[in-house]
Amino acid sequence: MIQPRSIIKITDNSGAKIGRVFKILGSSKKRWAKIGEVVVLSVQKAEPRKMAKKKDILYGVIVRQRQPFRRADGSYIRFDENAVVIIEKGKKDPIAGRVFGPIPRELAELGFKKIASLAPEIV
Repeated sequence: MIQPRSIIKITDNSGAKIGRVFKILGSSKKRWAKIGEVVVLSVQKAEPRKMAKKKDILYGVIVRQRQPFRRADGSYIRFDENAVVIIEKGKKDPIAGRVFGPIPRELAELGFKKIASLAPEIV
């Protein structure tokens, strides 16, 4: 479960490395976000000379979470870290050209097909 002020890894080549969530989109009183939900975050650490800079306000979709995630068939899946992919505001396309690490197949079902196609592994 990702909540406001959570530190989260950014798992694409946009230049941002670490971010801090400060808003979960969907409702005014929404407390937690899970896989496939969009969050607003600020960049805490970034690589030099890339498109995302420190203190930038960006939108991201959660692609991995440490909390076990229940699938439709009744099985559970969990990852070693909390991670997001930076997306364009109002769209479901990533701003980067690569995505690192495994991605759950539920992301493609939620409409993030471009992220699923860029991922090296779908779990």
